Amino acid sequence: MVPSLFLAHGSPMLAIEPSPYAEFLARLGRNLTPEAIVIFTAHWESDILTISSTDDTYETIYDFYGFPPELYAVRYPAKGSKRIAAHVRERLTKRGIPSRTDERRGLDHGSWTLLSRMYPQADIPVVQASVNPYLPPDKQYEIGVTLRGLGADGILIIGSGVTVHNLRMIRWEQTEPEDWAVRFDDWLIERLQNRDTASLFQYAEQAPYARQAVPRAEHFVPLFIAYGSGGDTAEVLYRGYEYGTLSYLCLSFQ
Repeated sequence: MVPSLFLAHGSPMLAIEPSPYAEFLARLGRNLTPEAIVIFTAHWESDILTISSTDDTYETIYDFYGFPPELYAVRYPAKGSKRIAAHVRERLTKRGIPSRTDERRGLDHGSWTLLSRMYPQADIPVVQASVNPYLPPDKQYEIGVTLRGLGADGILIIGSGVTVHNLRMIRWEQTEPEDWAVRFDDWLIERLQNRDTASLFQYAEQAPYARQAVPRAEHFVPLFIAYGSGGDTAEVLYRGYEYGTLSYLCLSFQ
């Protein structure tokens, strides 16, 4: 049984810079050997849930600017899977969730930075999916529930985002995390481990410093999709911070 994961993709430099977090991802990949990966990425937004559908090798998308040339030289030549994409879409349709497919889009850095550390050989089929940050948390969770059980078939569901993601409040030279960022994650972890779904759905009103941590929901909603798809038992796999406020909290659900 493969769990579902929420993973922080953080800075694109993750793909080329050594770090404790990069080492964690490499270990995680060695310990999980899925047949295929379905990844919901914060860097692909659409009103209708869109699923990549191809058997070809993906283009690597560099959806950022101002980074060193070596980062733009990274290639992650994973292939897609039309079969897995069709299976995902069939489940969504049965649940009444609208979806569509995309045959051309490549992998954005919300996907390939993580996967290049976990599975550097790029030998596992990947299906990438979009998020709609304007859907409420319960609807995000429902998308995940639709995919619950795919782990039994060896399909790894990943929600790729960040719990505390406010680029305006980053402290580039700061090594210790801001107290408010820690407190937001503390609240989140406690509610997840207590299976307090009702409070989690009301995080914007109930969680301390929610407005600072989640000024816009695109990086946060993959958490609810992973949570719904994996089950009610949450485990913290990794916790760390960069630049004072950028959270690298990672969670497993099963």
